[in-house]
Amino acid sequence: MAGRGSRLRPHTLTVPKPLIPIAGKPIVQRLVEDIVKVAGQAVDEIAFIIGDFGKETEDHLKKVAEGLGAKGSIYYQDEPLGTAHAIMCAKDSLTGPVVVAFADTLFRADFTLDVEHDGVIWTKRVENPKAFGVVKKDANGIITDFVEKPEEFVSDEAIIGIYYFKDGDFLKSELQYLLDNDIKDKGEYQLTNGLENMKAKGSKFTSGTVNEWMDCGNKNVTIETNGKILGFIADEEDLVSSEAQIENSKIIPPCYIAPGAKISNSTIGPRVSVGANTVVDNSTLRDVLIQEDSEVRNAKLSNSMIGNKAKFDGNFREISIGDYSVLE
Repeated sequence: MAGRGSRLRPHTLTVPKPLIPIAGKPIVQRLVEDIVKVAGQAVDEIAFIIGDFGKETEDHLKKVAEGLGAKGSIYYQDEPLGTAHAIMCAKDSLTGPVVVAFADTLFRADFTLDVEHDGVIWTKRVENPKAFGVVKKDANGIITDFVEKPEEFVSDEAIIGIYYFKDGDFLKSELQYLLDNDIKDKGEYQLTNGLENMKAKGSKFTSGTVNEWMDCGNKNVTIETNGKILGFIADEEDLVSSEAQIENSKIIPPCYIAPGAKISNSTIGPRVSVGANTVVDNSTLRDVLIQEDSEVRNAKLSNSMIGNKAKFDGNFREISIGDYSVLE
């Protein structure tokens, strides 16, 4: 999770993209909670590979791990040198069974750690495989090829960025080989090259099926993902806090209303998230994601994101404003 999140600016200028809240929880927290919930075995450690996000963010990530009964570790990737390089920044934690996940997407999947094989790579069919790493499989479902962003059609099964490895030490040794011998693909050290080497030495990988693969790369898809997650968890989580103040307003589910939020004279929903201590007055909101300590008044908004400590007052139809921004 060391990337800059450039496509989600201005929201990522002050908050790392994996900490953008989706339905009230940071993206990365939802991701690790989902993995721990379905892993089928105890998780001892959660290692976060980050950029220079600051001590407050690091402490928050450690608390996420501790809340799941695991040790939280922080590693740094100072240069964007590819997926294999990013994983090797946490090489001290690569031992035993390992799940590797890239923290810019959320998923709904048949997530079973198949211990009969050497690893599981979760995939989903996509319309434009050129933008992804893809896999080819044989008749028994065993992966025969890993190809990074193919120029010509190889397969439409895209790797979504979640992997299980039975032997983390073997993975580490093969990725170290790429770094030691400066083996790059498209200018970066790629995990898919390490997977090819492992396969050539006898490792058998199978694929896992993903039912929903939800991106958080830019404003539009993040709002869409927020709505989907609200729908998925509506029966699992208490989304409207009893500590929120709601007066003369209509809440159309699914919506997340955080503790301390104040909603008055408004229609909220569906698919709206309102952060802690945010004030919404005389507004109609649909498909909107608002973070904490902000004020939204006299608004008629859809497909919009508003950051922390922002103020908005107006009749704009569609906006994306970041932390500390003011529109009056």
